[in-house]
Amino acid sequence: MVAVKAYYDGRAFVPERPISAKINQEAIITLMEHRHYNTSKKDQLLSLAGSISHEDYLEMDKALEETERVYPNEW
Repeated sequence: MVAVKAYYDGRAFVPERPISAKINQEAIITLMEHRHYNTSKKDQLLSLAGSISHEDYLEMDKALEETERVYPNEW
């Protein structure tokens, strides 16, 4: 799995840097709230801890487990 930083232009998600992805390749997209902080990066990340429900966590964890079963030549 590869993490890709991107922005939404109103129609599609646009990667900040060139990526090597195949057409119709599946992806998991996580939308982050845009917040302005005057704190350290560590404090910013800690402020997000516990911000999702347990059910959401279980759903995300299951999705991540499923991606671990994808083989490079499967697609």
